[in-house]
Amino acid sequence: MNRLFGSAPKAPKPTLNSAISNIDGRISSFDVKIASLNAELGGYQTKMAKMRDGPGKSALKSKALKVLQRRKQYESQRDQLQSQVWNMEQAQTMQDNLAGVMTTVDAMKTTQKELRKQYGKVDLDKIERMQDEMADLLDVGNEINETLSRGYEVPDDVDEAELDAELELLGAEMEMEGVGMEAGGVPDFMRDEVPDFIDEPPETAAKVQEAAR
Repeated sequence: MNRLFGSAPKAPKPTLNSAISNIDGRISSFDVKIASLNAELGGYQTKMAKMRDGPGKSALKSKALKVLQRRKQYESQRDQLQSQVWNMEQAQTMQDNLAGVMTTVDAMKTTQKELRKQYGKVDLDKIERMQDEMADLLDVGNEINETLSRGYEVPDDVDEAELDAELELLGAEMEMEGVGMEAGGVPDFMRDEVPDFIDEPPETAAKVQEAAR
């Protein structure tokens, strides 16, 4: 028959999520039944509170006890189903964690392969040589900077008193030259020799005054 009409399609295998959903539906049905029994018990208790002791109250009490017994049974079955759901949820959590771990492991394997390919192309000897060359160049640059930044200072062995005396002497010479300029109009350093670029020696102040007269 299967050859003629084909085999019936296979039903999908149950999963934890579908099983949990199914049991949750059954728990909900028990909750509805328990709520109905609680309402019925509440009615019996209200009636018994208004009744006197007697056969009528005893019969009503017997009904209430049966309802209470049914409620306990439903509660016990509901508790069992909730325990099953709890166990399946724990198993589902473990399954999800394991799937996450496997995904992480696969990603790490892929990354490791790519790193091996990339680092396999790197020549460590070339990198070390390049680092050495860079260090040498930096040393040369530092030496050049130190040389260029070197100051031209006065030697340490020069006496400040000698410098002060020489400064005073220069001041005295400048005063003497000033007096000579006022007297003759020609500086002392130009009286003895005439530079090559001057054709005639400069005229004195007396000659200039005579020419003006």
